[in-house]
Amino acid sequence: MTKQIIEKRYINREVSWLQFNDRVLQEADDETVPLIERLRFLGIFSNNLDEFFKVRYATVKRIVEAGKGGKSELGGIKANELLDIITQTVIKHQSDSLEILSKIHKKLENEDIFIINETEIQPTQYEFIKRYFHEKVSPALVIIILSDFIELPNLKDSAAYLAVKLVMTNGENQYALIEIPKSMDRFVVLPKQGSNSYIIMLDDLLRYCLDDIFNIFEYVAISAHMIKITRDGELDLESDLSKSFIEKISDSVKHRQISEPVRFVYDKTIDKETLAYLLKKMNIEATDSIIPGGRYHNRRDYMDFPSLGRTDLLYSKIEALPVKGLSFQDSIFKSIANKDYLIHTPYHTFSYIVKFLREAALDPKVNTIKITIYRLAQISHVASSLINAAKNGKKVTVSIEIQARFDEQANIDYAQQMQNEGVHLIFGVQGLKVHSKMCVIEREEDNKIMRYGFISTGNFNESTAKIYTDYTLFTANQKILKDINKVFSFFEINYKIYHYKHIITSPHNTEKAFFRLINAQIVNASLGKPAQIRFKMNSFSSYKMVDKLYEASQAGVKIQMVVRGICCLIPGVPGMSENIEVISIVDKFLEHSRLYIFGPDEDAQIYISSADLMTRNIDHRVEVSCPIYDEDIKQELLDNFSIFWSANVKARILNQTQNNQYKEKTEPVVRAQFEIYEYYLNKLKN
Repeated sequence: MTKQIIEKRYINREVSWLQFNDRVLQEADDETVPLIERLRFLGIFSNNLDEFFKVRYATVKRIVEAGKGGKSELGGIKANELLDIITQTVIKHQSDSLEILSKIHKKLENEDIFIINETEIQPTQYEFIKRYFHEKVSPALVIIILSDFIELPNLKDSAAYLAVKLVMTNGENQYALIEIPKSMDRFVVLPKQGSNSYIIMLDDLLRYCLDDIFNIFEYVAISAHMIKITRDGELDLESDLSKSFIEKISDSVKHRQISEPVRFVYDKTIDKETLAYLLKKMNIEATDSIIPGGRYHNRRDYMDFPSLGRTDLLYSKIEALPVKGLSFQDSIFKSIANKDYLIHTPYHTFSYIVKFLREAALDPKVNTIKITIYRLAQISHVASSLINAAKNGKKVTVSIEIQARFDEQANIDYAQQMQNEGVHLIFGVQGLKVHSKMCVIEREEDNKIMRYGFISTGNFNESTAKIYTDYTLFTANQKILKDINKVFSFFEINYKIYHYKHIITSPHNTEKAFFRLINAQIVNASLGKPAQIRFKMNSFSSYKMVDKLYEASQAGVKIQMVVRGICCLIPGVPGMSENIEVISIVDKFLEHSRLYIFGPDEDAQIYISSADLMTRNIDHRVEVSCPIYDEDIKQELLDNFSIFWSANVKARILNQTQNNQYKEKTEPVVRAQFEIYEYYLNKLKN
């Protein structure tokens, strides 16, 4: 790793993120992963890269254009140097991904699955393809004829286009763009022939039908190569006082489609004349990120690669488990009144959250429901339960984050729907995103108000709960829920700072509270007592927190961390971080839970949290870290971390080299996600 990438104390966050995406690519290259799942990992890799360019690359580019070095914020790298590093890394990863895709295609052929292009179509497939094109594809096409005299319309962000070159009979060139319809499946499944399955990409189907599309033109040759443009994804909010907040967000989302391009990807086999014409037409300069790619772009569509009924080429589905003590036949409030319960999705069923809200919607004793929403499923039972509650006369308050990146429009649509049904909406706090995941209901019992609720590490989204690992604590602990209620008061009156006795909140006291908890371990180490810190999170990029853990390491505190994504801390450096070890687990499920453990098992203070240790989560978002007081749940979380830490199948070691080396497989072999599921199965039996 060059000095450009690693400064004395930190790893640059953009570089670290690219190394995380390389771990996703490793899954696509892993021959122990089922074949179709490997294709889907390629889709995740591509989708991640799209979002990276829209957000992080765009941010660095703005720093360059503003004439700022950005060195202090970028981990010791100048912004313009960082753009070069990113571009070169992405080109390497793109090249690797194409090689991996080619290997997977060959493996699929061994399984009698053939992905064919337009030159491989058999006579027996001709009629089906032509009928499919004329009945389904042709009516959905948007075709732009390019001309020197007509300004090029704005190309859609992250849409894929076929750049068509027609060599006319008079020797001149005519250019056109065909937009690949997003409304259609990218993979067209052709009729089976014997045991063989055939798939053609929609792109190649269009190439096959170019003569049908351009039959009014007189040409002697025609060719088509794919291009894609990625635009800056930052929202640019207007200061127009006559517009509502929702209107401003909605307008800004629309503006993304015409924002500045930050990446142009093209088929590297395109001829130079066509490429030069397109770049000039789109006002893309040589200083922009221009990346040669393969024949196909928008490989994120591989996330939806058809299963073809081949369950043997997919991960086995797990049956979401019940939690002992929680029954769908009994009142969830009665169960929670007696003890706390922890739901760990997708190992446990997300349906408990919906049941809680459904019960609250119908219970005559429930007066109020308060909940935060960051991302919802496309068809959300959570939203319908809240609307049901409002129809039953409950006072329902929803803090919905309209600025949840790339889900803005979906949240606006849900907000308007809920508002129309009588739900009281709060649109966050000015200058802060509300990223906390919590709900509290108030129920009248024996002339007193009792609170019940849940606090989670993840979104209340039925769809992602099947693939994201998250913790949700159900509790009737009145002290914790009193603090949660104060957070909702802060949403309504945000000039007032509330004092929280149990939970830790951002932006008020996460840094201070975590420093206090870390300092307690530093003191223990100085006194010769056991001192330990164990963290599990998605990303770690706060330099202040990195420095604090370096201080703890130097004091002799043993630190173990499981970090899925960005990690700016450099572990294992003598004199700085020799007592810190970090691993990353990328596997079947997306590790999304945040778990913070301070101290050895016997007196550990344990928190689940919506917050990663990133500057944005600590200073610029409303986050909640919730203490775990129930001894059984404490032990469960300690057991969980122990399983994560002992992982040696899908665990990579994070260190100075940033080479994503796998942890050495020793006996016993531990695949953490599979072991966690077995752990919960065994809990049900005991």
